[in-house]
Amino acid sequence: MLRTLRVSPGFAVDIGLVRLTAEGGLDVANLIYREVIALKLASGTRASLPQIPATWLTPEGRLDTGRLLDAFLAFWKQHGEPLLATAPYHEIAPHLVLMAFLHRVCNGGGTLQREYALGKGRMDLHLCYGPDTVAIEIKVWRPRQKDPLDEGLAQIDAYLARLGLATGWLVLFDRRSRRAPIEKRMSTRKAKTPGGRQVVVVRL
Repeated sequence: MLRTLRVSPGFAVDIGLVRLTAEGGLDVANLIYREVIALKLASGTRASLPQIPATWLTPEGRLDTGRLLDAFLAFWKQHGEPLLATAPYHEIAPHLVLMAFLHRVCNGGGTLQREYALGKGRMDLHLCYGPDTVAIEIKVWRPRQKDPLDEGLAQIDAYLARLGLATGWLVLFDRRSRRAPIEKRMSTRKAKTPGGRQVVVVRL
């Protein structure tokens, strides 16, 4: 992310934008910066989104995570690739598009919390809509890397444990140059984490 912002890690630490963690990694310095950075990076993508009907809400106004996943997959199949091509920071383009979509969901009365996990090859999202929640782990399959599934399952297991949740989504974006067309590679399946938690693995 720091490369995306074109700011050196040392300078970002010096000005208080990020801080060193006890494990030797980097984290956004405070909750205000955590929100502002994400909103700034995704602002152009959010403005480019089409109208999206709130099909993920029940008649009672509750969040239906199954419908939400269906809505996101339909959105991605139609709009995902064009939005990726226009995102200003191609290194994190999938993250920006997914966050922009989830912000549309939040506009109806929810919140979106983020854990950047700088340097760990992932991003964690926690969507809260009233009493209903969904935890989402984002991984990107980049060129010359192995399938991130196993690593992602272990990471979302730890994330769900911290949140006290039993289920979540692991979203794997394939950004390899020789990937299959979206119609062939898009899939969802259930999987178990090392801790026995049930998650939905989404491949895009």
